[in-house]
Amino acid sequence: MIWAGFFLMSLVAVLFATWPVFGHSRAEIAVEDGTSAVLIDQLDEVKRDLDRGLISAEEAAAAQLEIKRRILTLSRKITDTRFLPSRDGKTVVFLAALFVPFIAIGYYSMNGALVEQNQAFAEQQKEQAAEQKITDLTQKLRDRLVNDPNGGASDGWMLLGQTYMRMGRYDDAVQAFDIISVRARATSETWSRLAEALILAQDGVVTPRAETAIDQALALNASNPAAVFFRARFLKQAGDATAAHALLVSRLNEAEGFAPWMETFVIEANRVGSEIGLAPVDLADFAPAATPGPSAEDVAAAGDMSEEDRSAFIRSMVERLANRLEDKPDDLDGWMRLANAYSVLGERENAISAYEKASALLQDAPVTDPRRQNIERALLELKG
Repeated sequence: MIWAGFFLMSLVAVLFATWPVFGHSRAEIAVEDGTSAVLIDQLDEVKRDLDRGLISAEEAAAAQLEIKRRILTLSRKITDTRFLPSRDGKTVVFLAALFVPFIAIGYYSMNGALVEQNQAFAEQQKEQAAEQKITDLTQKLRDRLVNDPNGGASDGWMLLGQTYMRMGRYDDAVQAFDIISVRARATSETWSRLAEALILAQDGVVTPRAETAIDQALALNASNPAAVFFRARFLKQAGDATAAHALLVSRLNEAEGFAPWMETFVIEANRVGSEIGLAPVDLADFAPAATPGPSAEDVAAAGDMSEEDRSAFIRSMVERLANRLEDKPDDLDGWMRLANAYSVLGERENAISAYEKASALLQDAPVTDPRRQNIERALLELKG
């Protein structure tokens, strides 16, 4: 529609610009041609009056001189006026006037498109450079581990496997986790990560090899949330949705306070439960929030606020949580919630600080605690 508007405005402008070329000259020449004919008739009339004796020879000569002078003046004017474009010339003028706006629009459209393409290309180049840097660093880490005469540190292989997972290179992640899973000090987390890599490498299908990894993880730690989740996935895949749902709910009941993995469990439990006609479960049934959220009155009030007031309201709640954590600095889940809130608000530095405080509180927690993975992933994204 906008281009149609541009077309109509350009057409009107062209008509205004070229109208004098097409209309004015013809009328002007027609009038002046008629005036010239009248003066010629007047010369004949003066001659007839002289022949009839109505005027003297001197008067006739003076009248004829005046009429001829006027004819000469008029002839010069007509010559100047007729020095106008021919029909072909008018066509050229019209076409030129018509196409100039479109040529200009085309030029600026192409120029603008090129600028946008250049900007998009620059952003793409920047992203590719960052990806290439990660790829290079990952390859260097792998080379160092492979060339280590002692087989490479388990922590290094774990980091390599996690990096491959984030890059979507699941087969490579399987190889990295495989190496440390057979070592004497392999943990439940090692086996559950191997299981996850095997499942993702097969587009979500729990293969027999993945089932073995799940069993090993549960044998080392029956409460490992990741291993329990994948066991439930296997049961659902095997056609026993009831057992899968019961396993998820059972693990939720065992939780002591809120943990981020519980949200995933609730979603999965409700997805499986909906297929077999079970009532949905609620996170609040298993882990009342350690940090109270907004009341119903707060939510209702926020809905009536302007965008600016709503933003200020949300920030006030975040500040309230931050102030509470100053009095209770050992609240790990509180720091994680604060970090997540800062991330949503776009306050990167504050989010990093909150996640680092949460990470410090995890030093004495089991290595299989899924919050470690969540914090590591969040910090990597924020610092990257």
